[in-house]
Amino acid sequence: MEITAAVLERTGDNPRPYADNGPLKLVRLTLDPPRPGELLVRIDAAGLCHSDLSVVNGDRPRPMPMAMGHEATGIIEALGSEDDTAFAVGDRVILAFLPSCGECVRCKGGEPYMCAQGAAANGEGRLLNGGRRLHDDCGHDVHHHLGVSAFATHVVVDRRSAVKVDRDIPPHIAALFGCAVLTGAGAVINSAAVRPGEMVLIYGLGGVGLSALLAARASGAGVLVAVDPSPEKRAIAGELGATAFSPEEPDAIAAAFPDGGADVVVETVGKAAVLKAAYAAARRGGRIVTVGLPNPAETFDIPAVSLVAEGKTVIGSYMGSAIPARDIPRYIALWRSGRMPVEKLLTSISPMSEINGLLDSLADGSAIRQVMVPGEA
Repeated sequence: MEITAAVLERTGDNPRPYADNGPLKLVRLTLDPPRPGELLVRIDAAGLCHSDLSVVNGDRPRPMPMAMGHEATGIIEALGSEDDTAFAVGDRVILAFLPSCGECVRCKGGEPYMCAQGAAANGEGRLLNGGRRLHDDCGHDVHHHLGVSAFATHVVVDRRSAVKVDRDIPPHIAALFGCAVLTGAGAVINSAAVRPGEMVLIYGLGGVGLSALLAARASGAGVLVAVDPSPEKRAIAGELGATAFSPEEPDAIAAAFPDGGADVVVETVGKAAVLKAAYAAARRGGRIVTVGLPNPAETFDIPAVSLVAEGKTVIGSYMGSAIPARDIPRYIALWRSGRMPVEKLLTSISPMSEINGLLDSLADGSAIRQVMVPGEA
């Protein structure tokens, strides 16, 4: 079938402003039908994430050309396997950006977010079952972004990339659970295992950082502090129960933790310098969780002796250490109960045709989560 998708032709060599230079092109592609174990999904809403921006600006090199997007929700229109009893045409699904094979040591050990086969497929721009389902008008393959390629009217995904949810969730809310909430809330609940009364410090208040804040509050954090250069984002953090500071206020940040630092520090910015600050802000015996994705050239430099002498733990959290089929319904339940008002993450709802201008807003820090509705080119 023919679809419309936002395609990136090259990574890294994309000067700003993106609205003028247009690195993402809405083009017509041919989408193959789903193979056994795959689903055809009509996209209802897709969120714009820093992981998308990182491919555009070259921080995360990927094979080109690539149909972008990975945070989305949609409706199943066809099944690749007639005997698939877990899904049906008409189901609403939220798409997760790392399919897991279910057979490797990591998957069987309860860590599907560490699946080597899923990571390899994502790195090569293909689906987990092999190959690509997208082709340009010359018949050349177009790579998949994180197994999803959600900036499109339709996608074919591995069934292991989909989580069935209730149809009554508004699409612009449902989409956010596929990455921002899954990653940020998971960093707090799964990776850090924040306990009631613990002091939590969060660096960065984008979609992932604010999701972490919501989860920390829902987990009963005793002291909740957030750091971001944006006054608007700090204001939102204040509305959600946090004390917020600018990164230029290190003394005030330190004073918020009278016992020598935070119990848990969550770094969502994706900069080695911020991770170093997060490490320093943790108390003796504290836990530092990092979910940001720095440029591969950046290095994290700390005094080696401090790991033992101060007893700190640095935890890398990919996809919020999540099991999507387990965690997405949990987070939706917290949203329904009012304990995690995910709608606070939403900056705007726009047509897909505005995608390059939305990239500028994301890059300059003025947006949290911008959701797009697919449309014709």
